[in-house]
Amino acid sequence: MKKLILVFFVCIFSADAFSQQERQVSHYMYDQISINPGSAGSSDMISTHAIIRQQWPGIEGGPTDLILNLSAPFRLGTTHHGLGLAIWSDQLGYNSDIDLSLSYAYQFQVGNGRLGLGISGSFINREVNGNEWIFPDPDISTDDDVPTGDQSEFAIDMGAGLFYTTEELYVGLSTTRILQSEYKFENSTNLTVIEKLSRQYYLTAGYSLQLGNPLIEFLPSIFVTTDTKVTKIDVNATLMYNKKFWGGVSYRVGSAVVGMVGLSILNGVKVGYAYDFDTSKMMNVSKGSHEVMVGYDFRVGVDKIPQKYKSIRYL
Repeated sequence: MKKLILVFFVCIFSADAFSQQERQVSHYMYDQISINPGSAGSSDMISTHAIIRQQWPGIEGGPTDLILNLSAPFRLGTTHHGLGLAIWSDQLGYNSDIDLSLSYAYQFQVGNGRLGLGISGSFINREVNGNEWIFPDPDISTDDDVPTGDQSEFAIDMGAGLFYTTEELYVGLSTTRILQSEYKFENSTNLTVIEKLSRQYYLTAGYSLQLGNPLIEFLPSIFVTTDTKVTKIDVNATLMYNKKFWGGVSYRVGSAVVGMVGLSILNGVKVGYAYDFDTSKMMNVSKGSHEVMVGYDFRVGVDKIPQKYKSIRYL
């Protein structure tokens, strides 16, 4: 069976591969709870999403991601709160990660919107198979920086964030991997190989602009993530028709152009698809990336209440 020669070769030329320890998705506007606990409960509805991403198909060992998330509001007396859950499964080369994060946010009424102050805890498991590593020099079979055999490590970390939303606007500032936890693996000489999680910082923002045609909305948004060494910027422009159909384009600076389409199938159910066309050196070996998003927004109650969207993130 062909191993991971190609994926490690192309990763030499791609900052996305190993410098990035966090998820990369094109449907970032539907995954706020994963990176900003302040967004928990920011909508009046329970919001759930599943995102499946196949990056660089055709390249063995290319990243494959599955994200499941949930954000739910609740009230205690006259105060507003929110809970969030996010599960992220990531496979890249000989690494396999599962990340479970739980979030809580207190929602303040500020002006015409709400400001969420949130905190999260993450539980992460990383499995590595050092036997899958292919060394470029056939005369070299070990490296002190490469774990050997099948190993598994567990880490705990934290996140915090602020998230402000109105009916037309959302803005979020957050950080994850606050504790900068470490994985410790053994190499072929029984020495410890340490992999440290890098603290991440995020800025997200989006706006809903009603155009001259009352059925058409313009939805620009931006997503910035950095670990202070590598910064990534996604800029998106989407047109929504009758709150049922949308199409848009994103530009991931220096990395990819993304085309997106989607539709609302039933009341509260939506499906989206994104294709990433690489503009970096990866375009010489990559066939792009595919991503599918499925979401459902609903209320829990005995009486049926007409659903009304309160945030452009849930259109």
